[in-house]
Amino acid sequence: MLPIAIIGAGPAGAFAAENLARAGCRVLLVDEKLAWEKPCGGGITHKALLQYPFLRDSQVERNWVSSCELISPSGLRVRLALDRQVAIFSRQVLNGLLLERAREAGAEVIKDRVTGIGGAAGAWHLQTRAGHFCASYLVIAAGARNPFRTQFSRPFTAQDLMATAGYRIPGRSSEMQVRFFAGLDGYMWTFPRSDHFSAGICGKMSGVATAELRRCLEANLTAQNIEFRGAPFYSHLLPSPTAAFLRRARACGEGWAMIGDAAGFVDPITGEGLYYALRSADLLAQALIAGTPERYPQLLRRDFLPELETAAGFVERFYKGRFAGAPVLDRMVQFAGRSRRFRALLCDIFAGSQGYIGLRRRAYRTLPLVLAEMTF
Repeated sequence: MLPIAIIGAGPAGAFAAENLARAGCRVLLVDEKLAWEKPCGGGITHKALLQYPFLRDSQVERNWVSSCELISPSGLRVRLALDRQVAIFSRQVLNGLLLERAREAGAEVIKDRVTGIGGAAGAWHLQTRAGHFCASYLVIAAGARNPFRTQFSRPFTAQDLMATAGYRIPGRSSEMQVRFFAGLDGYMWTFPRSDHFSAGICGKMSGVATAELRRCLEANLTAQNIEFRGAPFYSHLLPSPTAAFLRRARACGEGWAMIGDAAGFVDPITGEGLYYALRSADLLAQALIAGTPERYPQLLRRDFLPELETAAGFVERFYKGRFAGAPVLDRMVQFAGRSRRFRALLCDIFAGSQGYIGLRRRAYRTLPLVLAEMTF
């Protein structure tokens, strides 16, 4: 029996490897970096912690965050007391945890780079820097930059990607900060990890260059008297898929599938992808273990794909829309500062208990009560 080959050992690839190996499948997990650091926040929401409790219970470093400050483009500020904490991991620690679980489950982990893929379903041939090997099934989990996407599915365009830039800055806190800017389809974040801050910024590739993002980040860190010079700098690409991309792009085919960032499974508003990385890995593993890999798209459709498509329809209005004569982002922070009910809504969104499906209905249902709270 040829093994299942997984290209990419980030959260999606490592979790898929663990689930498959625990079910008795022979698995090869191939990655040139293995556990490595990224500028992304590393936040695990309450929704993800409920779905995968080992993330809460594992004895590894993480920072529990119970407060978030939001800053609007005009400078309005509000501090949210999160009733369900967010666990913020260093990406190196999180990836290391998932890799170790995959090894313990029986997956073979190979530190190497796949340079080419040939063959077909049932007999894939993977060329690496060190040699080559064969596989019966191929899982692509190598992130948004992976060179194999165009070989199997639709390529990402600039409309479907976010550029990110960030620093790892020494320090400790129990509060994260999110700052929005006029004209930027993205935001700046300061996420406190166990022994440092992930301070970064993201924006649509179609609207801003990475160099411009970095200048904006550095200017704001300087204004806050946060010393970043000499700190490690990182940049990365994140999927930020349009609804059309999510509907048309194939996530699997004969003998292969994509999961996580490689498939574009990222919240197009917030850029949060860890939950969807783990969930897509879980769903694909279920289909493969059952011997029905063709059911993977159906499982995605039943689980989270409609949620991401709904979010993609909100992006333009969230970042550039106006409500009651002011930008939506300014109104959001203003309402949160003066309404207990609106703060509760935002906390539910942070926790993941309030999805995008049903969000508009809830917002319109509570709007009269929110306005009444703001009046008195």
